[in-house]
Amino acid sequence: MEAYKLREGDYCPEAGGTFARVSGAEALLERILFKLRVRRGSFPLMPDLGSRLYLLPRAKSSARAALGASYAAEALAGEEVAVTRTEWEEESRRFTVFLQWQGEELSASVYLGEE
Repeated sequence: MEAYKLREGDYCPEAGGTFARVSGAEALLERILFKLRVRRGSFPLMPDLGSRLYLLPRAKSSARAALGASYAAEALAGEEVAVTRTEWEEESRRFTVFLQWQGEELSASVYLGEE
């Protein structure tokens, strides 16, 4: 599996005018980060793409960790990964998903600042 490398929503350029590509775990993480950051329902032809993590800051602080875990599982359904745990950091407004993929531990973090 191969994917284009993204940073802050933009493709990463390489010398010669091409874009950087990644494979393996790095490609998987690019896809997972994309799915976690995109608002679920924002692509009309793919209404199940994305997550509802953007709703976390609006929820009661006591419910954010459980909601985040549910939203992450929903967004990553169909991926060949197992969500082992999630963390919500109230002060930094960061949500982190810890994953297991082919015996490898991975993590993906999303910043969910105020809207």
